[in-house]
Amino acid sequence: MSKQQRDALDAAMRTSPFDTSMTPGTHRADFEERLTPPLPDDVTGHDVRVGGVPALRLDVPGATRPGTLVYFFGGGYVVGSPRSGARLAVALARRTGLAPVAVEYRRAPEHRFPAPVDDALAFYRGLLDDGTPAESVVLAGDSAGGGLAVALMLAARDAGLPLPAGAVVFSAWADLTLTSPTFETKHGIDPLFSRAAMAWYAGHYLDGADPAQPLASPALADLTGLPPLLVQAGSHEVLLGDSVRLAAAAAAADVDVRLEVTPDVPHVFQNAFGALDEADAALDRAADFLVSVLERRALERPAPERPAPEPVTSLSA
Repeated sequence: MSKQQRDALDAAMRTSPFDTSMTPGTHRADFEERLTPPLPDDVTGHDVRVGGVPALRLDVPGATRPGTLVYFFGGGYVVGSPRSGARLAVALARRTGLAPVAVEYRRAPEHRFPAPVDDALAFYRGLLDDGTPAESVVLAGDSAGGGLAVALMLAARDAGLPLPAGAVVFSAWADLTLTSPTFETKHGIDPLFSRAAMAWYAGHYLDGADPAQPLASPALADLTGLPPLLVQAGSHEVLLGDSVRLAAAAAAADVDVRLEVTPDVPHVFQNAFGALDEADAALDRAADFLVSVLERRALERPAPERPAPEPVTSLSA
């Protein structure tokens, strides 16, 4: 792996430190301009609605494997869109062969907690109602979208819905109490965020709601019954502690969980695929995980009952 690549990514991220004086509107415009690239030339996006929730279905060449990849974009519940999340959704689709769809959940401050969770659950319920088997669905998300993916599984579990086959989360923001020790130990090492930056997002999203609620901070929840979970993070991010807490909570609840911490890389480093070897390797592992959980669920699915053969009443030569 290349130290030059890691250093270049760190330097690039330090040119645009988070400005807590920004308004949500200013931040959205900046995010859209700098961090929402156009779709690749060979990918087509289609606006759809599932369960009343808008989403972006992405047609990716070669994505013909049975199953659906549901992606939740990051942005602190304030910024971002399905198109900003499409970069990683497409990267996973190319590696897994799964058709991806990015959910357009509502954002704060216009729509505060728990609006994104409500949208995610409505989308998932709509997917099931439309005939998609839960065992053919996998989830993925980055940052706030990673936390949302886990919150969705909690909400679906509590609603008595069948759960997806598994989920992958990248640098999940999963503890909105902002009490992780890595806010201190990684301060300054993280080239982009700080406790103050995450407090800006949390303030707009929670608007005084208890940050320790399970659907706001799934790393603090009882995760019993959740499907297999892969948690990836970089060692150079203040949210590293969120990933560690999330994986620990999953392990304590007997969830099949894997935690991967890649050294010397920042928040959602997977976005640097093609320019950072560690990003491509992490996405390869994430894709292998998603395919493996789908295959496992397919093997666990009961075989359809065959009708009993009719009795033989006569034989002829």
